[in-house]
Amino acid sequence: MSEHAAADRARYDRATAHLDAPLALVDLAAFDANAADLARRAGGKPIRVATKSVRCRALLERVLAHDGFSGLMSFTLAESLWLARAGFTDVLLAYPSADRAGYAELAADPKLAAAVTVMVDDVAQLDLIDAARGTGGETVRVCLELDTSLRKLGGRLRIGALRSSLHDPEPLAELARAVVERPGFRLVGLMAYEGHIAGVGDTLRGRPARSLAIRLMQAAARKELAARRAEAVRAVRAVEPGLEFVNGGGTGSVQHTAAEPAVTEIAAGSGLYVPRLFDNYTSFRGRPAALFAQPVVRRPGVGVVTVLGGGYPASGAPGRDRLPEPYLPAGLRYDPQEGAGEVQTPLLGSPADDLLIGDKVWFRHAKAGELCERFAQLHLLEGDAVTAVVPTYRGEGKTFL
Repeated sequence: MSEHAAADRARYDRATAHLDAPLALVDLAAFDANAADLARRAGGKPIRVATKSVRCRALLERVLAHDGFSGLMSFTLAESLWLARAGFTDVLLAYPSADRAGYAELAADPKLAAAVTVMVDDVAQLDLIDAARGTGGETVRVCLELDTSLRKLGGRLRIGALRSSLHDPEPLAELARAVVERPGFRLVGLMAYEGHIAGVGDTLRGRPARSLAIRLMQAAARKELAARRAEAVRAVRAVEPGLEFVNGGGTGSVQHTAAEPAVTEIAAGSGLYVPRLFDNYTSFRGRPAALFAQPVVRRPGVGVVTVLGGGYPASGAPGRDRLPEPYLPAGLRYDPQEGAGEVQTPLLGSPADDLLIGDKVWFRHAKAGELCERFAQLHLLEGDAVTAVVPTYRGEGKTFL
């Protein structure tokens, strides 16, 4: 274990010695340092915070108090309305919704309609909103989503997430006209999330050829997207000159996306907690800020301990990289026959022999906000002490997805 990691483990253990695990912790010094680094990389362009990567209102409020951050990017309509009612005044829903009851609430409430912007990439979504609004006469703020995927070989090869159907400027402008010409809607924004650049690590341990291939792909994708995004923005602004924002990026591509003149704001969230999937980037180095601890409950033999629970896989394509990482003490690993278990998790390695019943093993989740779906509270660490305990979304009784 490195000297720095050993010091962190000692600090976490001291601060939580009076607390029983399982528990989740956020190191505020690391959280704030990560926020400052994101703002630095954004180069003066505001960062819209991706709520799915935080899932804690207290920490959303904390990061929005930092210079360089403005607005939220939510993941469901119900969450968007809840946040707006809680006082957040600029909430961009990043995904289309089929929540008819939510649309009825949105269209009936001036405060909600002013605070929330919904995502659209199909006229059928406008039809659904109109059918759901009932007697609600408020104007609905709309953002369009541009597909960012890199397409080669006449479209037969696609690199990027299956998101919007609007890949080229012409159909995007056509939908923009449909929004502008339709009563009850106002076109205010354009979003383009380049997940194949922002969300894919480019330095994989022990896989130099794969890492090089990813870097080459991402360089080509950045160049192609910058040109197409600029053209798309021009096309949409020709329809709606009063467009308020053009959102792009993600934690892994902040500085590259911010360099595009067409982009007015950046989206980021995972870079605040820095989960294990964000260790594999050459473009930045963050500090792990969010961790969870599981207690040692068995010592089955030499070189093995068993902790309670811990089977918290992340979403995405199944694989070892979706499992939490046994982080501290360093050197522990999963039993390949059991992995991370539903109610218990055996851990192998020589550090196991120094662990006693009741000791804590610290883990990092593979992704950021999904950790908060497992815990009702986050213990906030300042220096050597837990100074506050705040509820996650789950702790407030909210499980939006």
